[in-house]
Order: sequence, then C-alpha cells, then structure tokens
Amino acid sequence: MLFHSSLRKDLARSFGATVVVLSTIVMTNVLIRTLGEATVGGVNPSEIMLVMGFSVLSHLTTILTLSLFISIVSTLSRMYADSEMVIWFSSGRGLASFARPVFRFAWPILLTIAALALVVWPWSNRQAQDLTDRYAQRNDIERVAPGQFQESAGGKRVFFIDKETPDNKTGTNVFVSSIEGDIESITSARQGKIEIQNGERILNLNFGQQVLRNTRTGDVRVIEFNDYKVVIDPDVNTNSVNAPSMTSTLDLIRNPTPRHMGELAWRLGLGLAAINLLLLALALSTSNPRVGQSYHTALALLVFVVYYNMINVGQSWIGSGRVSFIGFLVALHGGVFVLALLWIAARHLNFSWRNMLSLGLKKPRLQT
Repeated sequence: MLFHSSLRKDLARSFGATVVVLSTIVMTNVLIRTLGEATVGGVNPSEIMLVMGFSVLSHLTTILTLSLFISIVSTLSRMYADSEMVIWFSSGRGLASFARPVFRFAWPILLTIAALALVVWPWSNRQAQDLTDRYAQRNDIERVAPGQFQESAGGKRVFFIDKETPDNKTGTNVFVSSIEGDIESITSARQGKIEIQNGERILNLNFGQQVLRNTRTGDVRVIEFNDYKVVIDPDVNTNSVNAPSMTSTLDLIRNPTPRHMGELAWRLGLGLAAINLLLLALALSTSNPRVGQSYHTALALLVFVVYYNMINVGQSWIGSGRVSFIGFLVALHGGVFVLALLWIAARHLNFSWRNMLSLGLKKPRLQT
C-alpha cells in the first residue's frame, strides 16, 4: 500500500541519519578514551583502531535501539506537525494502524539488536580484553619506550631504558626502581639484556650500581657490580577474563549464578526494551503542532534514559540476589509492554481524562 511504503521510506531516511550521527558521537568518545589508555601503556598504539572497533561494536545495540526509537518519534511527530496525520485519520486510519508498517520496517533491526546483545556483545568484549591482556603480558623491556619511565606488568618496579637493538631484548642506560617490604632499591647499569633461565624471564644487568635503603631504619647501602640479575615480575591480572560481560550467553544459562543471571537479564532486556520502545514511540509521537516538536523529543529521550537505567539497576539487583530473574523481567518489561498498549489504545480511541470529566459533569436536560 502507498500508506505503508511512504511511511517506511520516511522511517528509513530518519533511521539512517540518526545512526550516522550517534555512531559518530560514540566513535569520537571511544577514540578519545582509547588514546588516553594508549598514552599510559594500557593499549598497544598499533592496535588502537582494533580496540576502538570492538568497543564501538559493543555499543551498537544501544545505538540501533535509540536510533529506531528517535526515528519513529521524529517521523510521526513531523507528520502531526505537517497535518498529514489529519488526512490519515480522516480516511479512517487510527494510530494503531501505524503499528503494522512500523513493525514491518523494524523487524530486521530488532533481530539485529537481539543478535548483538546475545552473541556479539560478549564476543567483542573478549576480543578487546584479549588485545589489552596480550599487550600487558609482554616482557617489561618491550613495554618501555625509549626515554620514558614505565611501570612493570606486576606494578612492583619502575623501568627506564634506552633501547638501541632491533630485537628489543637488549637496552642501554638501564634504571630500575623497586620496593620490596621495607627495602627500597635503585639500580642503574650501562647495559641490560633479557635472558630465559629455568622458565623465568631474567634481566641481566652489566656494569652498574645499586642503592639499597631501609625505609624503616633509614640505613643506606651502595653496591657496585659487573653482573647483576633481576627476575622480571610475570604476574598479570587475568580475573577480567571470567567477567560475566565476556561470558557467552549459553555459558550464562549453564552456570546460573546470581551475577550470570543479572548479565543474562540485561542482555534479554535489551531486546525486549527495543520492542517496548517501538510501541512507546507510537504513543509518544502524538503531538500538538502549537506545542512544538522539541517537547516530545525531550520527553522521548527521558523515557529512553529512565527505561535503560532501570535495566542496569535490575542487573545489579539480580546479581546481588535482591530480586528474582523472572520476576524482574515480568515486572519491568511486561509492565512497560502493557502500559504501551494501553497508551496506544487511548490515543487510538482519542481518550482523554478531560473528555471523561466533561461527560460526567454535564447536566441532564429537563424534559418538558
């Protein structure tokens, strides 16, 4: 029908423009954050684009949901402002008749949102964390840029090295500062080399001196050496690998701990929220041209923010055991679904409390 095709074309144009704008904003924020992590040694500078790509991919669920919501509200609000809705209503079309063409337009987007939340979200988080962990697990000589102070992987030592060899295993003008218990040591050497002995990575220093200071008593000792070996701390924190946000959906179901159920409720909630927001957009789009479109856009954004915050709060409540998994899904998403249907029915039937009150207060006429 001409009615359906024209509405879907308007929705497609608005949806595409909104996706581009929101993606640009998110990519800019992620790029700034990734560059900040790269400057402190948390991300490999050569892998910034990969990390940024995985981060944006994890935010794509929210981007698509918000874009779909805004596109429906803005398109239908424009039709009210241009008096196109008056024509459709005069031809016998109510607000509920817009649900069918809107769902025909939105169903591929809804399936994409569900796939992103259930499959792509944990995969992208794992990939980004793998890149970060792999960069953190490299040996300490490789972690240090020439002429810069750098903390070791375990956070127990500070290195300063001038690297001159292409294999990155030998450095000159080595400086190592470490604290172990009450002993603070400052070691400097002309040259340092990485060696593997008994499965341990060792830094072999040549021609230097070491200053030992007892922080409790204040005693200082100076030692000169021709050959000195330091075991490089290999410990790297890998607890984030088991985080629920990086666990696949099937593993969440197989291991139903409170934290896993909270994460599963959050992922399922994203898909259910996309459907409910689509229905809410139909009800929120009803506008008075005299009021202006900005009012309804601000109200729609407020509804979106409150709804998404409730999903995040529910994840925390389920993870702490305060509410049940099924109870929260039914209460929040089922309640919003019923509210959206009642709101659309009221708009479709042109129901208002003012009309009901005026009918109730109307006095009956006297019969003569």
